[in-house]
Amino acid sequence: MVKHFLRDERGATAIEYALIAALIGVAIVASIGGLGDSVNAMFTDVGTEVDGVNQ
Repeated sequence: MVKHFLRDERGATAIEYALIAALIGVAIVASIGGLGDSVNAMFTDVGTEVDGVNQ
C-alpha cells in the first residue's frame, strides 16, 4: 500500500498545472500594473491639455 502511494503521480500533475496557472496569474497582474500606470499618465496628460484649452 505504501509503495502504491509513493508511485502514484496523479497529484503531481495537478500541482504542476496549479503552478503554471499561478505563474500566468502573476504575469497578468504584473502587466496590468504597468499598463495601469501608463493609462493613468495618459489621462493626466489629456486632462492637462484640456485644462489648458479651456483657460
